[in-house]
Amino acid sequence: MSTSAEQQYDRIGEAFEGFKALTLCRYAEVPGFLELVGDVRGRSVLDLACGTGFYSREFKRRGADDVLGVDVSGEMINAALRLEEADPLGVRYAVGDVARAGSLGPGRYDLATAVNLLNYADTTDTMTSMCRTVHAALTPGGTFYALNQSPDYDFEGPSPRPYGFLSELEGGRSEVGPRVRITAFLDPQPVSFTANLPRREVYAEALTRAGFTDVTWSPLAVSPEGRAAFAAGFWDDYEANPPFELLTARRPA
Repeated sequence: MSTSAEQQYDRIGEAFEGFKALTLCRYAEVPGFLELVGDVRGRSVLDLACGTGFYSREFKRRGADDVLGVDVSGEMINAALRLEEADPLGVRYAVGDVARAGSLGPGRYDLATAVNLLNYADTTDTMTSMCRTVHAALTPGGTFYALNQSPDYDFEGPSPRPYGFLSELEGGRSEVGPRVRITAFLDPQPVSFTANLPRREVYAEALTRAGFTDVTWSPLAVSPEGRAAFAAGFWDDYEANPPFELLTARRPA
């Protein structure tokens, strides 16, 4: 992950916790992601781009045996450590750049997760380095779950603004795709950050070069609670133009 990404997230700090309370995260991202990752009881989990540790803590609460959260931002990890100190769950945290991390414990983890990690790669080679780090950290047969902005997202289509977010083209491009600005409408002040929108074939190439197989994409469904909380038709724009998808890949046994 680039230094610019580190600086962006250092500035956000503890405000990042507020993302998961926004409508899109609360009723689609969080329940959809956790459902697709599935049962983590007794398993070891590597949570990459963990931010302030929201999913790291959730995996531990759901029975994971060992959880390591890794993020490039020292401020994010400091916030995660403060939350761990206030409510000890046994989650471990470390500062690290996945593109340069090398070893995170060879063959140690049953599954790895990453929410908005791979989209910070500016080149296919950088994404491949990230994927190789993840591949090496997984046990044979382990699974990598990466949540990303959908490569097919239509910037002229229905917007996620009613659900608390805005996604806009920045105007520039990297090797992997266009530059994108994401704004989260937190209270009392919105927070924005920029990343890339890699093409679908870039993900496939990087994962394959790293040794992964069984690469699949899955949409995240709105939870039953989300359906019940809003009037009919509220989620139509989300379903017409899904802002994110879950990418799954396996390290061969």
